[in-house]
Amino acid sequence: MLELLQHWQLMPFHLSLLLLLSLSVLETVGFYLKSPPSLWLKHCIPPKLRHADLLNVKFSKLLIVVFLLMNFSCVGYVLQFAIYAQQNQFAPFYYVFFPALILAIFFTAFMIHCLDQVLPPKQQHIEPDLLGRLATLVDKARPSFPAEARIRDEFGRLHIVDVEPEFGELEAESQVILIRMKRGHYVAKKIVRSQPLLNSTQHAHKS
Repeated sequence: MLELLQHWQLMPFHLSLLLLLSLSVLETVGFYLKSPPSLWLKHCIPPKLRHADLLNVKFSKLLIVVFLLMNFSCVGYVLQFAIYAQQNQFAPFYYVFFPALILAIFFTAFMIHCLDQVLPPKQQHIEPDLLGRLATLVDKARPSFPAEARIRDEFGRLHIVDVEPEFGELEAESQVILIRMKRGHYVAKKIVRSQPLLNSTQHAHKS
């Protein structure tokens, strides 16, 4: 057993397994210290790679590294022991390294896909229902030229939305009511202060 642990041709797979165990211990300790290595890894990954389709998963990206190290060491051991069973000796590690790495990447991608299918999403983004609510324009808006408007949802949270007038032109700081959606922005109707709709809506918001 000791001879196998010290065998040079198995050393890359020993190191992969050792790194896997070390990451597992560090992640466990870091979890209790509120500073897990997965947070460091998140900042080390370049933004372009961080948003790649393969890494766009519902679980920690450290788990991808764990899968890759585990698959690399397992595939490497299987290949080397299969060669040993045929030739009674291990192949030079550089003959096995790249086939083991390619197979490990394939198995890792397969495991990521399967796990991502069964896990629920981290967050569900629910669009607030803002139709029928009052908004205040930040800038002038014209048909086909929407402008930003400030509006609060039913929980009192402030939103900035794009608003286009139904007819005519809306001045900055005008109060409007959102009546429908149109190609990703809202269509609004100006509220005249003399209209009873404004008073009833404001009274409903206060209550």
